[in-house]
Amino acid sequence: LCAVTSAQEVLEGEALEQAIATQGETVRSLKEAKAEKAEIDSAVARLLELKAMRPPPGPVKLPTNDESDLLLRTRHSTAHIMAMAVQNLFPKAQVTIGPWIENGFYYDFDSPEQFTQADLKKIKKEMDKIMRKKLPLRREEVSREEARRRIEALGEPYKLELLDAIDTEPITIYHVGDEWWDLCAGPHVETTGDIDPKAVALESVAGAYWRGDEKNAMLQRIYGTAWESKEQLAEYQRRMEEAAKRDHRMLGKKLNLFSIQNEAGGGLVFWHPKGARIRRVIEDFWKQAHVDAGYELLYTPHVANVNLWKTSGHYDFYKEGMFDQMEVEDEEYQIKPMNCPFHVLVYKDGLRSYRELPLRWAELGTVYRYERSGTLHGLFRVRGFTQDDAHVFCLPEQLSDEILAVLDLTQTVLSKFGFTDYEINLSTRPEKSVGSDDIWDKATAALVDALERKGWPYKVDEGGGAFYGPKIDLKIRDAIGRMWQCSTVQCDFN
Repeated sequence: LCAVTSAQEVLEGEALEQAIATQGETVRSLKEAKAEKAEIDSAVARLLELKAMRPPPGPVKLPTNDESDLLLRTRHSTAHIMAMAVQNLFPKAQVTIGPWIENGFYYDFDSPEQFTQADLKKIKKEMDKIMRKKLPLRREEVSREEARRRIEALGEPYKLELLDAIDTEPITIYHVGDEWWDLCAGPHVETTGDIDPKAVALESVAGAYWRGDEKNAMLQRIYGTAWESKEQLAEYQRRMEEAAKRDHRMLGKKLNLFSIQNEAGGGLVFWHPKGARIRRVIEDFWKQAHVDAGYELLYTPHVANVNLWKTSGHYDFYKEGMFDQMEVEDEEYQIKPMNCPFHVLVYKDGLRSYRELPLRWAELGTVYRYERSGTLHGLFRVRGFTQDDAHVFCLPEQLSDEILAVLDLTQTVLSKFGFTDYEINLSTRPEKSVGSDDIWDKATAALVDALERKGWPYKVDEGGGAFYGPKIDLKIRDAIGRMWQCSTVQCDFN
């Protein structure tokens, strides 16, 4: 029953996998026939020998929603399957919204029962059953009146609100078999059987206000992740474990680097002596790098008359992210949310000659921005932070050279900390903006020219620019493969 090949034989690819499968059948047959132990041991040894010929697995690449239409559909469909599973197990739970997100999906529920980690295991088992049924996901178009009639029959008030917010017709509905449906524009996989249950995991439960407004009902949000294969899920979970080991909130406390004091307020960082020492070293490096690149350093106030930001346009576009004003001698003052107007004031303080240009000014400016308490997160999302900020005043013909120099400086600083893998986006004019088409075209052309001279590949983010100009957004990849928005180079003719 055991045909032993020469030890010198080299098998690979499909031939190797076929040999492993055949030898596996041989081992099973010998065991079922209750063959001699020596014969079984020989067959098992050969099976292990064949398996050892497999090349070591290469790194598992995790695709993004933008890169893989299948992944996006999988996540969207898995969200629906999870909502169906929840309502199967908890009939009183009402569904709200359930989109795909960067690494998976979530659904928000209004339920009288508080979901626990044990409940997540039950929900996952119910999801597995639904996936094994291979139910079709079917799209249906109905009139607004018919959609309303069906929702009222279900007694789902949140769906009625969502229906009222849809301004297009007909209304699209997606069914999971004949057992469950929700308002949805898609896209989805063909059947629930197209999703591998071993590539799906439920992760956590969190609170979330309906429509993100703390005045509304508090809902329960279940987060999950879904991938194209179990290998991708395993790699994602490995990265999450590594991320937990590197959680800066835990390390900051353990190493006594910084704290956020509740008595002072959320999102305000206190640097302890050890953290301040590290920060000083980084700041000294930053300052010297800028001086070497031809910059002068500025220091500007933390508050100013709010009219400054009204004149610059920031107030109209960003007032939701600004703290309330304070009254000082019958005038309204604003705690500084950004440095830009201050540097412009310095530039305007006296007559300038074109011979002085370019002027390169940099500042480690502390700014303060209003963030809802529920969005605060360690050092990543705060209400007060020090911004590495610089402004270059130059002639139009100097623009491309100056942008290229900024890109070079950015690379110098980031590479010092080991960040060498970048993702570059060119963000163009948004719908709400100021300035003529001509100056936007010139600014965008200068950014493109600098990127091409730098030799960095980039993607175009249509409409992703600032209200006053286009920009280059640079994301960095960390040690465990995560991408983070980091440097921004903005071009402002306004």
